[in-house]
Amino acid sequence: MLKRLPFRLFISLPLLLMSLQVSAAKLAIVIDDFGYRAKEDNQILALSPAVTIAILPSSPHGREVAEKAYQQGRDILIHMPMKPLSKQPLEKDTLAPSMSSAEIDRIIKNAISRVPHAKGMNNHMGSEMTSNLPGMRNVMQSLSQSNLFFLDSVTIGNTQAGNAAKEFGVPTLRRNIFIDNHQSEEETRTQLNKAVAYARKHGSAVAIGHPHPSTVRALQKYLPQLPADIELVAVSALVNPQDPAKQPATSLRMLSEEAQKKPEQPKEKQPDSEQPKAPESTESIESKPEDGLIVEELGICEVTIPETKLQGIDLIMSIVENIYQDKTLQPLLKQEAPTKKRMLFKTES
Repeated sequence: MLKRLPFRLFISLPLLLMSLQVSAAKLAIVIDDFGYRAKEDNQILALSPAVTIAILPSSPHGREVAEKAYQQGRDILIHMPMKPLSKQPLEKDTLAPSMSSAEIDRIIKNAISRVPHAKGMNNHMGSEMTSNLPGMRNVMQSLSQSNLFFLDSVTIGNTQAGNAAKEFGVPTLRRNIFIDNHQSEEETRTQLNKAVAYARKHGSAVAIGHPHPSTVRALQKYLPQLPADIELVAVSALVNPQDPAKQPATSLRMLSEEAQKKPEQPKEKQPDSEQPKAPESTESIESKPEDGLIVEELGICEVTIPETKLQGIDLIMSIVENIYQDKTLQPLLKQEAPTKKRMLFKTES
């Protein structure tokens, strides 16, 4: 066991790096209600540019904030006011189910002009509006002409935003966690932990918060300590993710250079719609011959990752276990000569 340790480490380290990329869960954080609180808005803009901001179109500082965020390369959303079921003060130009499609289109186009560089839209309040299918059809009809996606804040359980979006081909996604329903730093940290847990379980999560002082303090402390298996991403990175059920199992291949040069056997021709859209990527770890060392080619070892979502060390151990059980590699692992191995790692999906 000890004699083979360097070789095993040589195999395990690149696998570790690749498995971290494969298993990293994605977390998008959206901060709503931008454009009113200059101090807190600027504190949010001082955080990672992966944090998305949603600007109220009638806010006094909305355009200024949008320009600053755009210079940072940050995702910007239009935080569109929509009518709630509860009685409370409403923003100017709040969308309501009673409005005609022409009026809704006019308000949305005006909001787009007031929030430059926006990539998408999400709803501010809106429990009455988003639960009304005809009203949301009017919203999606307008958005379909503007190349914007829609993030459903899910302020009511029977939201119709997703159904309406499908009818008009508008890309959409949903909020998973609110991080500051209760304005306390401790509560926000608790909700951020829930968002991380949700992302680990489902592969991604969308969390929504607001520029409250307690939320700002929690994010300032939490984001620099985000777990290594969680990737903070702009919300647009999660729009319309591919259905995992339609993706083939991912396999990892280690190819010798000689084997890589050999043409593969011709495959049965597929319809054009099924042809791969992007070339396979190959990462290699090169080694140079040194005095007294023999450089060998490993040949081919194929490892298929199970369909169940393994994370972290479980994924690493599953890959390594398959490698050491491979009959092609077993004779090489038993060799005692000081040998330097050269491998090419190839990921197929």
